Amino acid sequence: MLRVSLEQWRMFKLVAEYGGFNQASQAIYKSQSSIHNAVHKLEDTLNIKVFRIEGRKTLLTPAGEMLLRRANYLLEEASRVEAIGQTLADGVETSLRIAVDEIFPQQILFQALENTSALYPMLRIELIESILTGAKEHLENHEVDIAVSPIVIKDLFSEELCQIEFLAVASPYHPLFEIDRDLTVEDLKSYRQIVVRDSASSKRNDEGWLGANQRWTVSHMNTSMQLIKQGLGFAWLPSSSIVDALEKHELKQLPLAIGVSRKVNLHLLFLDGDKLGPAARTFIGELRHLSLNLPVSDRL
Repeated sequence: MLRVSLEQWRMFKLVAEYGGFNQASQAIYKSQSSIHNAVHKLEDTLNIKVFRIEGRKTLLTPAGEMLLRRANYLLEEASRVEAIGQTLADGVETSLRIAVDEIFPQQILFQALENTSALYPMLRIELIESILTGAKEHLENHEVDIAVSPIVIKDLFSEELCQIEFLAVASPYHPLFEIDRDLTVEDLKSYRQIVVRDSASSKRNDEGWLGANQRWTVSHMNTSMQLIKQGLGFAWLPSSSIVDALEKHELKQLPLAIGVSRKVNLHLLFLDGDKLGPAARTFIGELRHLSLNLPVSDRL
């Protein structure tokens, strides 16, 4: 039987986080005496001091620092167990939050959503369309349950879902097509590049930018495509998104000497598989199955 309760560990953690008993008391609206008693009981039970007082500061002892690392893990696991229990009690979840990078083929995404909704018609789905590190950030901030992202999270479940091919394209009337030879990177740098902004609010990524003398940054893939169709720049765009535009001669692939195409792996991410309800698991299964229908060059 455990001699130290989860509540005592929680009080210990809060005092360490807020830097004192009084500060912790004000933060959680709990009496200072009850927090003192919980921490003192922990110390008496373990026969060890976890805090030392220096002036007005409450500091961790070396033993306290070691115990705090373990306590954080213990409390996080307890929280996960409660969440899993709630999921089991609720049965089918009522909502599903998904962040998907805009480069993922829309026809696959929409079909997976429709197939899931057909089985769970009362399910509310919130879809967040993101760019680069955006989906990863939403998942890390617990704003979504599932993410499809080109960026993985260390020590988190990650499954390679598909591979997306990017082609360098411009309007057929763009001056780049007047150069009578295969194009080099230096040729491209002399013209405006259209770049889609990383949708993350922190640690944004400028991957894909050549360092062109002119650069327009937009927030959505569709905006980039419309600008390029009007001859206002060039860009690398997902081949699955521009099939119709290429067939209609609204866009044309640039004749590059090197790097005709680029490929990016997309990953399926979630924080804790045990917390996923049946609707989330169904959606994941649909994504996996439907991704098998992608062209061979887009599958892993």
